[in-house]
Amino acid sequence: AHLDTGDTYFGAEYTHGTPFRRAVEEGIVDTEALSHVGTRGPLYGKRDLEEDRRLGFGIVTSSDVLRRGVDETVDALRQRIGDRPLYVSVDIDVLDPAHAPGTGTPEAGGMTSRELLEILRGLAGLNLVGGDVVEVAPAYDHADITSFAASHVAYDLICVLTLDSAGPREEQT
Repeated sequence: AHLDTGDTYFGAEYTHGTPFRRAVEEGIVDTEALSHVGTRGPLYGKRDLEEDRRLGFGIVTSSDVLRRGVDETVDALRQRIGDRPLYVSVDIDVLDPAHAPGTGTPEAGGMTSRELLEILRGLAGLNLVGGDVVEVAPAYDHADITSFAASHVAYDLICVLTLDSAGPREEQT
């Protein structure tokens, strides 16, 4: 839901709201392939999006996914990523609170779990090297809705990681 490219968060440089800025500054990510998907929610100012683009991020909002659809979103991501190694980090708050209420920073207007799973499945055949699912907060997860969504996201990430369009990957050394 959030950009997580802030310079500081409550005066601290390294927080859950700043990791992607630090990764760009430290040169540990390929800025030509970076994308935020499903962003929405409050911004501190107009400069937030401008700064995000300056850092090299492509931005696909949750409204973009709704209006353009999953297939067009996947096509745009595949073009941006190309054959580069891909790491997918899924902050569960990308989902609307109806699909993932158990997170510390829920924001209305998010993607559905179906949209997210289909986008992940659309990455099959790319050079996925790893991924994670973060910010699941069991204390806020009534009826385990978020846990179920996160487990399905993790499962699909593992499937995409281990399979490509030709079938199982051969062991890499």
